This record gives sequence, structure tokens and C-alpha cells, in this order.
Amino acid sequence: MKLYIAEKPSLGRAIAAALPKPQKNHKTHIELANGDVVSWCIGHILAQSDPEDYDPEFKKWRMESLPIVPQQWQLKPISRTRSQLTVLRGLVKKADEIIHAGDPDREGQLLVDEVIDYFKISKAKKSTIKRLLISDLNLPAVKRALNSLKPNSDFMPLSISALARSRADWLYGINLTRAYTLQGQKTGYHSVLSVGRVQTPLLGLVVRREQEIAQFVSKPFYQVQAHIALNQGEAVAFTAKWQPSENCKPYCDEEGRVLVKSLAENVVKRIENQSATVSNLQSTEKQQAAPLPFNLSQLQISAAKQFSMNAKLVLDVCQALYEKHKLITYPRSDCRYLPKEQLKQAKSIVDTLAKSSLPCNKPAQGADTNLVSKAWNNKQITAHHAIIPTEKSPENITLNTFEKNIYLLIVRQYLIQFYPAYIYQQTKVDLLIAGGHFNSQAKTEKQLGWQVLFPKSKKTQVTANNGQNRDAETEQAIPPLTKGQVLHCQHGELVAKHTSPPQSFTDATLLAAMTGIARYVSDVEIKKVLKDTDGLGTDATRAGIIDLLFKRDFLQRQGKSIVATEVGVALINALPEMATLPDMTAQWEATLTAISEKHASYVSFMQPLTDTVTDMVYGASQQSFAGLPKVAFKPKRSNRTFKKKSPVNKSVRKAS
Repeated sequence: MKLYIAEKPSLGRAIAAALPKPQKNHKTHIELANGDVVSWCIGHILAQSDPEDYDPEFKKWRMESLPIVPQQWQLKPISRTRSQLTVLRGLVKKADEIIHAGDPDREGQLLVDEVIDYFKISKAKKSTIKRLLISDLNLPAVKRALNSLKPNSDFMPLSISALARSRADWLYGINLTRAYTLQGQKTGYHSVLSVGRVQTPLLGLVVRREQEIAQFVSKPFYQVQAHIALNQGEAVAFTAKWQPSENCKPYCDEEGRVLVKSLAENVVKRIENQSATVSNLQSTEKQQAAPLPFNLSQLQISAAKQFSMNAKLVLDVCQALYEKHKLITYPRSDCRYLPKEQLKQAKSIVDTLAKSSLPCNKPAQGADTNLVSKAWNNKQITAHHAIIPTEKSPENITLNTFEKNIYLLIVRQYLIQFYPAYIYQQTKVDLLIAGGHFNSQAKTEKQLGWQVLFPKSKKTQVTANNGQNRDAETEQAIPPLTKGQVLHCQHGELVAKHTSPPQSFTDATLLAAMTGIARYVSDVEIKKVLKDTDGLGTDATRAGIIDLLFKRDFLQRQGKSIVATEVGVALINALPEMATLPDMTAQWEATLTAISEKHASYVSFMQPLTDTVTDMVYGASQQSFAGLPKVAFKPKRSNRTFKKKSPVNKSVRKAS
């Protein structure tokens, strides 16, 4: 008997639909006519054991018991899904061959692997397990996946990476939450100080940003614009901006902005009615290829900018589009590339979109599937690929507003792969006026290419990708010029401005901070490592981490801004800096990625982490928590006895 083990019932049913009929449907599994069986987990059906499962003495929180480091890690059944685990146990025992059909990511790999390992099957049986990778629940895609089974052993590094993350979260969350909570109690703070290796540095980012805003003092600065005509007496053709010289540095800030008004006023007087010589001229034709399709984080950022949707909502909508409507491929993807094999479905997908009644029909009709963008790159594919529309037609499917908006974002990002490059002429002019240096630049669009799908209107001017959008304001035109040509400065203009404080985080910018965490890392070497690697958390976990901080009353919303609560600020101020900075956890994320790519080992990650936790537990005993409020926020459940169902134990099991 072949046994297919899916991560969720929806995936299991999609697999069964592609297998021979007739079939017998049961609540826990589906029997095929040939005797094979499709069954499923219901998400996680095993969890890390609690400290008291290792030793009853650990049920009571004591500083002298820390750190708690299991010598032999244990899993235990989750009570609400215990019956499904029992069914799987019997099926695994009967099976001659097992097909692992977890979701195509790090967590999906571990989720089914740990269930199989929990049943302690023989090495011989384990060596024959196959891996079924499905990112599209529609019948043709599932059939293709069933014909492309791979050895499950090929994905062992991915599973080990997820296992290391899971155990790291347990070690860090359990030990530090207990240590800091116990210290907080000594100063009269009688609530749980929940700490996690990802959530706490993220909270630290928000707290520090708000502190920067509160401490910010706006300063005036001055610019000088030269209004240039081709000849004296003619109309102004363009403007150029003054570039302060080295001699002006004492009067400028670190960003080169002039702080002394009299200096700028003097420049305005000097250039009045003066000749302006073209000292340098560059005109270059540039091309900009279409931005890559979305991974989850980039989709969440775009949706936050355009529709003010938070990360958790976007993820929930994506799950509905994937599981319920089957209109998109697997959404929890961290990859922005597509396998070349997918090109075979491109024409069918585009044709389906072109025939739909949605606003994407005309862009689809203009797409050229003979064009192959940089998105198709097998070397960049891991366990999953970018989020794209499936071959299923959206016609006759009722989508709510959120679902329609997200679907159309995904569709547009896919369709632009079949549009030509955006081409423009970049012109830069350097001028010498009365001994001062001025410059001006202009961009003239020659071919809109994929940009035709991104209208210039202020409301929709966002989501192309990573700043690859057209300018919100129309740029000035610079007439044809030659180097050495003498023009005329009609007059100078003093432009007074003020420095602006940093902006509070929003859903979009907080996600962007998590994906580009290197900007917030202080260590130069770590910054280099992280610049082109994973950020804080993963695409699959970021929405949950942000949502968790809101649920714990550490974050709150003020309009579109995300700010820390009084308790959140107090917690960050009380913790040692090491726990609140992204440096350490960002480095861990890089190592976890290296494990999944066979560039690092489980031991090379876990041993330093254990040493770090040990040091931090000791440091907690020396840390002063006097700044915490004496009256804590009211928890949703009583934690006076620190029983299993207290917020502490519930939260630290999710300590990422």
C-alpha cells in the first residue's frame, strides 16, 4: 500500500482527485480502488514538549533551574488532533511506501517528517520515502507533480533547518521568558515578560524608531535653484541645483545640506544674471527589466502600500485563493523566481486571464508569451517558486474585495514578465555658474514596456517592486545641449526646507524592515552576510510574529502607524541590549538558511545558541528591571500559578 501524507485535508483531497477512481472518502483519509490511501495531518499535530514533561520540577519557575536544555528532545501529541495522529500511526504501519506531501517549504518539510519519525519506522522503510511537491492545487498541476516524485532524503537539510529553528525558539523563549519574568517580579511587575528571538528584536525596532521621533529636533536647511535659459532674455528652459563645495562643509550637516542661510543667500546674489557653462553632459539610454514575481513578503508590502492591508490579512487571503479558490500557487513562498518548466503553462495561464471579465483581461491580451524574463531561472529555485496565478479561470468564482485585490496584484506581477523592458533616456547636466557647481537631470521615456501596467496616478503609483516605479511627478525636460555651451542664469532662488523626523513604522515599512534587516544591524561583518540573504523571520512567519506582538499588547495602531505600547517600551528598556537588537537573530536566520543549503550543520548552529542562552540567563540575574511599571497590564488568563495554560507557556511555545 502507498500512503500519501499531506499537510492539510485540502491538499490531501487535491491529491486524491488526481488518483484513480473509485474512492472511499473517510473523515481522516481517502481509500483508493487499488488499496492506496491518502491521509493528512491537520497542520501541526505534534508539539515540542513542555519543560515539566522533561522534569516535574521544572513546572515551578526558579532561576536556579535555568537554563533548561533537553538532553533528548521530545515531541508530544496536540490534544485536539490526537485522533488523527492515531489514524496515521495505523496507516504508516500498514504502508509499504510513504509519499511525503507536506507544503513545499521548510516548515512543511519538518511537519510531516517529524510525524513519520515519531512512529519510529525502520531505516529501510524510511529510505524509500518519496517527496511530492505541490504548489498548485488544480488537477493538471497535481498530476504533473505526481509524475515528478523525488527522494525525500534530498530534502533532509531543509528538515534539519526547520528542526533547528523549532528547538532554538524553545530554548530561547522558554529560558529567557522565565528568567526575565522572575527578575521583573522582584521589582513588582507581576505579569509575564514574554521574550522571543525574533519578536523581541522586532519590538525593539519599533521602540527605537519612536524614541528617535520623540527626540528629533527639526533644523532648517537651504537649497539654491538656478533658473536657466538658453540665451539671455529667453524663457527659462530648466532649473539646476547648487552643489556646495568642499569649502562649504563647515556650514553643512553630515548629509551635505546647507544650514547657514546667509551662505545660500550669497550664492543666489552671485548667480543672478550670470552665464552658465555646460561643464559636463551625459545622455544615456537605460533599460529596466520587469520586476520579479512576488514572494509572500513582497506581496504583503505591496498590498499594505496600495490597500492598507496588514500582513496577517494578506496571508489569510492568499490561503483562501490557494486552498479554496485554487487561483494561485503556494503562497508561503520566499522565492521570486520560476522554474523553466513553468513556461509550458504560461500561454494557457495568459489566455485564461485574457478571456476573463476582470480588469486583467486587456493586460493579458497585450502580453507576449514568447518573451522570457529573468524570472525563469532554475538555479534560484529551492523547494518552491514565486506566487503566480494558476491555469484555473477566475470566471464564475465569487471573490470578496480583499481576494480580488490580492489576486489582481499577483496577476499583474506575473503578466509583466511578458512585456518588454522599460526604456528611457537619462540626461545629466553639470553647470558652472559664477564659480559654483550646479547640476540638473531629466528622464525622457522612450518605451513604457511593462510600466504600462503601472499607471502614473498618485493613488496607484506603488507596487512595481523595490523602488522600480515611475516617478510620481513629471520630470522637467532638458533641451539638446553640448559640452562647453554657454547658457544664461536668469536668476537664483532660495528654497528653505526643514529636516524631517523618521516616520513611524507602517505595515509595509515594518515588513520591509524585516526583509531588509541588514540596514538595522550594527556589526559590519554580519551586515555583509545579511545584505543578500534572509531577513528577520521568514516569509511564512513574519505576519504571525507581527500579529503576536499586537495580541500581547506590545504594539498598537495609531491610524496607519504601528507604535509600541507603554508595556512594550518598558520591556525593551528593561532588557539587555543584546536581546533587543536584530544582530544575533539575523545571524541565526542566515545560519538556518545555510543549513538548508548544506553549507552549515545542526551542531554548528545549536551549540553556540545554547552557550548564548546560558550567558543571557546569567545576565538576566544581574539586570535591573526597576523601570517596569508596578501595575502590569491585565493578562487574558491568570498566570499567578504559572500553570500550563498560562500566557507564559502558551506564548513561549510560539517564541519566534
